Amino acid sequence: MTKNKNNKAIWNSRIGKKTSSFFQKIGSSLNIDKRLYKQDIKGSIAHVEMLFKQKIISFKIKNKILYGLNKIEREISKNKFQFDHKYEDIHMNIEKRLFEIIGEEAGYVHTARSRNDQVITDLKIWIKSSNKEILYILNRIIKTILKLSEKNIKTIMPGFTHLKNAQPVSFAHYLMAYVEMFERDKKRFQNNFESLNESPLGVLAIAGTSFNIDRNYTAKKLGFKNPTNNSIDTVSDRDFVLDYLYSCSVCSMHISRIAEELIIWNSDGFNLIKLSDKIVTGSSIMPQKKNPDLLEFLRGKTGSFYGNLFSMLSLLKGLPLSYFKDLQDDKEIVFRSNDNLINCLKILDEVLNNLSPNKKKMLELAEKGYITATDLADYLVKYHSMPFREAYKKTASIVNLAEKKKSKLENLDISDLKKIVPKLSSDVLKVLSLENSVNSKKSFGGTSFDNIKKMIVKYKKNYD
Repeated sequence: MTKNKNNKAIWNSRIGKKTSSFFQKIGSSLNIDKRLYKQDIKGSIAHVEMLFKQKIISFKIKNKILYGLNKIEREISKNKFQFDHKYEDIHMNIEKRLFEIIGEEAGYVHTARSRNDQVITDLKIWIKSSNKEILYILNRIIKTILKLSEKNIKTIMPGFTHLKNAQPVSFAHYLMAYVEMFERDKKRFQNNFESLNESPLGVLAIAGTSFNIDRNYTAKKLGFKNPTNNSIDTVSDRDFVLDYLYSCSVCSMHISRIAEELIIWNSDGFNLIKLSDKIVTGSSIMPQKKNPDLLEFLRGKTGSFYGNLFSMLSLLKGLPLSYFKDLQDDKEIVFRSNDNLINCLKILDEVLNNLSPNKKKMLELAEKGYITATDLADYLVKYHSMPFREAYKKTASIVNLAEKKKSKLENLDISDLKKIVPKLSSDVLKVLSLENSVNSKKSFGGTSFDNIKKMIVKYKKNYD
C-alpha cells in the first residue's frame, strides 16, 4: 500500500499559508454533516461504479476504492472512525481516510465530481429517508386517532366557533378533523419526493465535466428518476429544502392546533378530557397540580419550525448563481426541523394514546348555549315554508324567550312557542334534542353517526 502523504486540506497546493485555527473551527461543518456519512458513501460507490462502467478507471482501482469505502462505513457505524476537524466536513474526512486505507489511488474517487454536487446528492438522499420516517409516524398517529374515534362515535359534545358553543357534534367527528389535517401533511411530504427525484450527481462545481460520465446510470443507482437538467441551477438549488421545511412547518402547526385544543379541553374550566398521569407533570409548590407540559411543549416548538423555514428563505433570497458558503447552513436547518418534528410526532402519538373523554361533562356542556337553535330554524324552513332569514328571526325570538325563562329550548312549553310561531306543534320538540341534531347532519362530511362510521371505515382500509 502506498503511504498517504496528502494529510493537508486538498486546496493547500494552491493556498500558501496555513489556515488559522479559528477559521478552521468556524469553517468546519463536520459536527453537522457527519450524519450524512451513509449517504456520502452510497453516492461515492455509485459514482465509482459509473467511472468503471465508462472505462474512466480500471477494475482494480474500482475494487480498491469500494473496499475502502465499505471499510469506512463499518468504522463509522461502530464508532471506530477518527473524525478530524482539520478536514472540514464529512466528505473530506471520508476521502482522507480512504487515502490511509488504499493509498494514492483514493485520489480517483473525486474524478468527475465536486463537493458541490456531492453534498446536494447526499442531502437529497437523506431528506428522502427523513420523509419516509415522518410518513411512517404520521400513519401511526392517524391509526391512533381512528382507534379513539371508533370508541367515541356516539359521544356528543359542543362544537365551538369563537370558543363559544355552536352546534352539537360527535367527539369522533372532532377527532376525524385532525385525520384530514394529517392526511394533507402526508400528501405534502409525498409530493416532496417529486422535487427530490432528480439526481445532482455529475454536474460538478458549476459547468459539468469533459469526462464521458453516465448521469442516468448514477441517478438510477441512487434511486432518482433522472438527472437534473442544468448544472448551474443544480449547484445553487435549495428549493427541495424549502419544500421540506415548509412541510415540517405546516405539520407542526397542525400539531400545535390539536395541542392547544387538548390544553383547553383539559383545563378546569372545560374539563372535557382527562390526561393520564403518564403524560402530565407536577408543580414544585402546588401539590394538587397536574400540568399538560407535553402539550405545551408541542405548541411552543412550532415557532422554531417557522424560524427554520424563514432562515432558509432569508439565506437564499440574496444569493446569485451558483454556489456560496452561505449554503452550508442548509443542513443544520434541515436536521433541526427533522429532529424536532419526529420528536413532536412521537410525543403527540403518546398523548393521544393516554387521554380519555369526560363524556358526562361533554354532554353537560353541550346542553348549554341553545346549540340546537339552528335545527329549529331549519325545521321552520322545511316544514313551514319559511324563508331562512325569517326562520332565523323567529328562532332568535324563541331563544330570547328561553333565556328569559332560564329554560332549555326543548323544555319550553308548546304554548309559549306558538305565541311566536302559531303553526308549531309538539313534534318540534324532538328536533331540539342533541342526538337528533347530530344525527340529522347527514350531508357528506357532516357529523351524523352514520357518516362518521363510513369515514372511519374508509380510512381504516388504508391503515389495516
